[in-house]
Amino acid sequence: MPQQGYDRIDRAILDRLQQHGRTANVDLAEAVRLSPSSCLRRTKALEDDGVIAGYRAELDRDRLGLGLTVFIALKVDQHSRETSRTIEAALTAIPAVVACHVVSGEADFLVEVVVADLATYERVLLDEILAIGPVRDARSTFAIRTVLSRGPLPLSGWPPKR
Repeated sequence: MPQQGYDRIDRAILDRLQQHGRTANVDLAEAVRLSPSSCLRRTKALEDDGVIAGYRAELDRDRLGLGLTVFIALKVDQHSRETSRTIEAALTAIPAVVACHVVSGEADFLVEVVVADLATYERVLLDEILAIGPVRDARSTFAIRTVLSRGPLPLSGWPPKR
């Protein structure tokens, strides 16, 4: 929960950091028209409030030999919070799983897996994902080409008006 009210300057800081996460505070301050100390204070508050969840390098999957992206729709038995926790813990322990969402509709979970090739995917699916007790069905959809895998969040409506 936010510790303070946010404004257009906070949004400008977030927009800039989404595009250029390694921006030095001095350059960030100049870009959003703040003093470096004010900019650092605001950025730190956004971090402390959890609005900025972290920083990381974006890596090229193909150059790393991880050219196969698969989306798996999982159906589970025994719907309960305990079952969900069990599945979530098991999925987050699988290194090939890069994203996992609890969803509504035909499936219960939508999982994104990144691997080198089809043989590796088969091993991950059979030995790790389908080995999770409550998982009863897995439907795989293979990405042919990635158009956009990340992007800045649309912040035009943030912060919401009170």
